[in-house]
Amino acid sequence: MPTVIHLCLYMFSNKALLKGLLTLSSMVLLGLLINFVLSATDFNQAWIDSQVKNQGITGILYFILLCMLTTASGLPRQLAAFLGGYAFGVLNGALLATLGATFGCILTFYFARILARSMIKKRFPNKVNGINRFLHHHAFTKTIIIRLLPIGSNLITNLVVGVTHAKASHFIAGSFIGYLPQMIIFAIAGSGVEVLSFWKIALSAVLFIVSSLLSARLYRQYKMDKQTRESLAT
Repeated sequence: MPTVIHLCLYMFSNKALLKGLLTLSSMVLLGLLINFVLSATDFNQAWIDSQVKNQGITGILYFILLCMLTTASGLPRQLAAFLGGYAFGVLNGALLATLGATFGCILTFYFARILARSMIKKRFPNKVNGINRFLHHHAFTKTIIIRLLPIGSNLITNLVVGVTHAKASHFIAGSFIGYLPQMIIFAIAGSGVEVLSFWKIALSAVLFIVSSLLSARLYRQYKMDKQTRESLAT
């Protein structure tokens, strides 16, 4: 028993060994995750009908788990919202899909921050520097702006921000709020498929266009305000 205790103490005191073990564990978990996601390629309406609908709390938890794993692996969060709307209706579907996507955000964020910092800095140096500057002040509000924009990769954003100096709580909370508008829009589309409603699908398309234009304008306005402040300061 003392030998086991001493071994554990040595492992936790040796940072290089501990980091190596964590990296190895993360690779094993990543392999299991990829295998799980590949086996879940039928993440569609038929899968929802058989595994989620009318399954009570088990179906809800299963849906959240799969949303977390698929979005953490790079699948579009909009797909999760669409299927959430199909399975649970607009409000519940959007909230559950957003919750799953936020858990996926947390998973990839901390993977980058704890285990893959140097690798991501080498792979995306310009993105890391640019987002680090952008989120240096008012990270919560600016994260919302990033999430509102219908461009870019959700996965890469999570990984890149994970190696910046942004506070995790600000980024995660801002992501949850910033996710919601698009998630609601795609949940509307999903619920429209459930009832074969042309108007719901058309409404979701119109709202997506309006949301995209408003978010782009908000981003441009922020850049203009920043340039004005910089010019006044010089």
